[in-house]
Amino acid sequence: MSQFFSIHPDNPQPRLIRQAVEIIRGGGVIVLPTDSCYALACRVGDKAAMERIRAIRKVDARHHFGLLCRDLAEAAVYARIDDRQFRLIKSAGRGAYAFILHATREVPRRLLHPRRKTIGVRIPAHRVVRALLAELAEPLLSSTLMLPGDAAPLDDAPEIRARLERKVDLILDGGSCGIVPTTVIDLTAEMPVITREGRGSAKLLGATVGA
Repeated sequence: MSQFFSIHPDNPQPRLIRQAVEIIRGGGVIVLPTDSCYALACRVGDKAAMERIRAIRKVDARHHFGLLCRDLAEAAVYARIDDRQFRLIKSAGRGAYAFILHATREVPRRLLHPRRKTIGVRIPAHRVVRALLAELAEPLLSSTLMLPGDAAPLDDAPEIRARLERKVDLILDGGSCGIVPTTVIDLTAEMPVITREGRGSAKLLGATVGA
């Protein structure tokens, strides 16, 4: 049976943040609100927790997990970011975009795209996520909370609880955060390519839409 915390989206309660981080450090899988959609999350190096997320989502090794990072400096530990990419990511601001980048050796091989050796990086603006990352002092591995057979991500915390309370360890109810996912931009080529259109504007970054 999972725990269920009602957490303030703008002023998250420090006690609940500390308890959530204890669950994460103990190998837990959590559901948390983000800037765009609820997400499943766990520690980066926790293989068992990652496999639980794969099982919930029913995805294979080709599924691109994302890293939720506190800032660009932390992201650069796990992804190779050159000056051009740094300027582009910084100009995008927080929350609306996820970026596909070549991974560094700090990323466990099981998290990488099996063929391309890339990793997704996202720098959130949501205060609950930022509080969790500050307390944890390391990135979170995340995946959008889209369940098999559903046409859209889950956005209602009671429904999330009803469907996942025996599969996750904690649900953080921060209210509605919408069902429009981040815009995903592949920065591994010379020109940015949008692989998923979402909240972030493509025009802002001058990216083209990929297949």
